[in-house]
Amino acid sequence: MSTFGRLYKITTFGESHCKAVGVIIDGCPPNLQLTEEDIQKQLNRRRPGQSKISTPRNEADKVILLSGIERGITLGTPIGAIVKNKDMRPEDYKFDRKEYLVRPSHADLTYHLKYGIHASSGGGRSSARETIGRVIAGSIAEKWLFGEYNIEVIAWVSSVGNIDFNIFDSKYSNLSKTLTRDDVDKTIVRCPDKNIAKQMIKYIENLRDIGDSTGGVVSCICRNVPVGLGEPCFDKMEAKLAHAMLSIPATKGFEIGSGFSGTKLRGSVHNDVFIKKEDKIGTITNNSGGIQGGISNGEDIYFRVAFKPISTIKIAQQTVDLDGNSRTLKARGRHDPCVVNRAVPIVEAMASIVLMDNILIQKMRK
Repeated sequence: MSTFGRLYKITTFGESHCKAVGVIIDGCPPNLQLTEEDIQKQLNRRRPGQSKISTPRNEADKVILLSGIERGITLGTPIGAIVKNKDMRPEDYKFDRKEYLVRPSHADLTYHLKYGIHASSGGGRSSARETIGRVIAGSIAEKWLFGEYNIEVIAWVSSVGNIDFNIFDSKYSNLSKTLTRDDVDKTIVRCPDKNIAKQMIKYIENLRDIGDSTGGVVSCICRNVPVGLGEPCFDKMEAKLAHAMLSIPATKGFEIGSGFSGTKLRGSVHNDVFIKKEDKIGTITNNSGGIQGGISNGEDIYFRVAFKPISTIKIAQQTVDLDGNSRTLKARGRHDPCVVNRAVPIVEAMASIVLMDNILIQKMRK
């Protein structure tokens, strides 16, 4: 359950409050120029404590590359990388079984029911600390993708609670084609529209102040994706992306292209009409989200990922202990009031991993 990918394969390890978290990456091609600085930028975008709307847990999240690289060049051997946990506070969590209270909508109880044990401090493997390994692997994948194919993967926050940002609104002209990560990072909530971002930030701050939380949506565009990625039936490209995105903590929904809104359209409106685009065939619209029949068609891949409100809140909640006795939970740990701004690089990482894995599979077939 900790390994993902077929040819570009990653295995993450570590719990929320253990000594370190990290990843083993197998299948990275040799002779790729790679340094810790290439990875650190994305880790900085993911790390806690980066803004007033993030968890106050203060972790530098400095990556240490252990293997698979010599003189800044990948060797083609497994890459090992770790990030040491420094600001751990296991004392915020109860260790004694009689005092251990299961947190509503968290993974505590299901882990106990399945395995008979669960990390008593933090979320264990269900904690977002696990995603550090994904971001490390995704940063390496995206460098390879851009160098080999000029592929760009850009994610942003498109909603917080009921506050929405639609990049395809006519007032944003052709923003979906020109948006950069620098544009996304101009606001701490990572929404490209500054006015809408202000509304999102204010809403998150209000919830933080009363000890509550909210959910949101992260959207992502993958540009310059080659034609032919993905397999028929069970290994369709959108199925691989859905698997990747729904494996991220706190995700509850995935849609590609027109998604659920497309169900309200007629076929005559929804169909992506083919046309000649310079020396290739393309489509006028992109309701398919760049994938048809499970295979990439050369248009931008566009999808959205829904994140639920964070389960651990400061407001007292009714719950039970491990014996089923009714109790009241007053959580102490440090948690985000909304995770979407920090989820942006995680979504980009998982998309990059899927793209690289599928490109390597496609190259193997030729």
